Amino acid sequence: MKSGIHPDYHEIKIIMTDGSEFTTRSTMGKAGDTLRLDIDPKSHPAWTGVQRMMDTGGQVAKFNKRFAGLGNRK
Repeated sequence: MKSGIHPDYHEIKIIMTDGSEFTTRSTMGKAGDTLRLDIDPKSHPAWTGVQRMMDTGGQVAKFNKRFAGLGNRK
């Protein structure tokens, strides 16, 4: 590796959504910084397999009503 062209690789603290924390090495920030996660593998539906459909203001119902007959030929 060439010297002087690579970012500093140091330890940072990661805090998960449930409050658990661990230390890892990263190029983010500076040594001793803390990264608080909004989404992590313990809570995100992509990893847990549990999904919720959030219908704010009937948007899903409005979509289904508007496109219910799409693809049906008479």
